[in-house]
Amino acid sequence: MSGMGAATSATAVAGYPLARWEATIARGWAGELALDEPSLRGAVEGTLAALDCGDVRVASPPAVAGGEWTTHAWVKQAILLYFRTRVSTTMHAGELEFFDKLPLKHGLEAAGVRVVPPGVARYGSFLEKGVILMPGYVNVGARVGEGSMVDTWATVGSCAQIGARVHLSGGVGIGGVLEPPQAAPVIVEDDAFIGSRSIVVEGVRVRAGAVLGAGVVLTASTPIVDVRGSEAVESRGEVPERAVVISGYRPKKFAAGPFGVPCALIIGTRSESTDRKTSLNEALREFGVAG
Repeated sequence: MSGMGAATSATAVAGYPLARWEATIARGWAGELALDEPSLRGAVEGTLAALDCGDVRVASPPAVAGGEWTTHAWVKQAILLYFRTRVSTTMHAGELEFFDKLPLKHGLEAAGVRVVPPGVARYGSFLEKGVILMPGYVNVGARVGEGSMVDTWATVGSCAQIGARVHLSGGVGIGGVLEPPQAAPVIVEDDAFIGSRSIVVEGVRVRAGAVLGAGVVLTASTPIVDVRGSEAVESRGEVPERAVVISGYRPKKFAAGPFGVPCALIIGTRSESTDRKTSLNEALREFGVAG
């Protein structure tokens, strides 16, 4: 998982007093320190600056492939405290006017990132080299991996973690989460393809190389039904590596009668025998999935 693993974790970064920041932010979060206490302001501002330049992240990838991600609740607490310590001000980007507590992200050319007007990345998000942000949106705490595409009107919610070489197609909605701080963010791992108007929220994890067809909606409670074998296998909250997923329905009886209830269907597995970008298109064609 090169794109996911390239960033440092939020627990050990050379040059940052992370242990001190974490302890200070915990005290501020508990109300033991006033918001204007210099040590708290320094810890909060330092954490946001480290997020913005990619040295700290809200969630760290597993040390080994297939392992669990680690969510750093104190980093999300720092974001929430940052909002409490700031007031909204008027900002301009050419003719566009904004009134907000967070400035826009700067230094895009130096970072090797392309942002097409009126695409917006907020301060405290991080876009790795080669990211293309069309007129979409990347919120604070989110991270988008090297070479990924955030297509037109796609949104990457607060603290979401997007891997390398991911394609978020037009109108995709990646959910954000700041509270509760310990809640896991949405994670889309390397080389995944998320089809147009798909929605992934509530901490769902899309593993490396998976393909979601157009209009797939995944929440923490959405049944994900694997129909590749002789019997259906149901799970929730996670799409397996290289799985090809489409939206589906299954019947359920209610008092008023039987109705179709949404689910997601795993109908196939992406081939490893072709070029990554080619295999995305081939997966969509082979299994009749709209992108």
